[in-house]
Amino acid sequence: MLVEWLIALLLVSGGFFVFAAGLGLYRLPDLMIRMHASTKAGTLGVGLILVAVAVDFGDLGTVAKAIATILFLLLTAPIAAHMIGRASYRIGVPLWERSIVDHWKEREGNPAVPVKPTAGPPDSD
Repeated sequence: MLVEWLIALLLVSGGFFVFAAGLGLYRLPDLMIRMHASTKAGTLGVGLILVAVAVDFGDLGTVAKAIATILFLLLTAPIAAHMIGRASYRIGVPLWERSIVDHWKEREGNPAVPVKPTAGPPDSD
């Protein structure tokens, strides 16, 4: 009885985080913020659902596959989000108009420069 409640709690919690990740992708204003929502909440949600599956089935093969999948997600999601964000910044995808500081320009040797709102990608000079 207690195990069923634990599984239900894990599934509902995981479903909530996956829903929050999807809602973040739909509602948030720019690519960088959307990636944050999808990688953080999505990975946590899928991880909780996989833990529920491992607890429910309980055999060694299923538990090993669930653990391997969770580790794979924890290792690849941040790296993929970083690479997508870096590529989008380099090709000129505009940041949200209410962004205050562009930290990547700061890393290029410029002081922290307030972001200017743009309607599209910057002009190439």
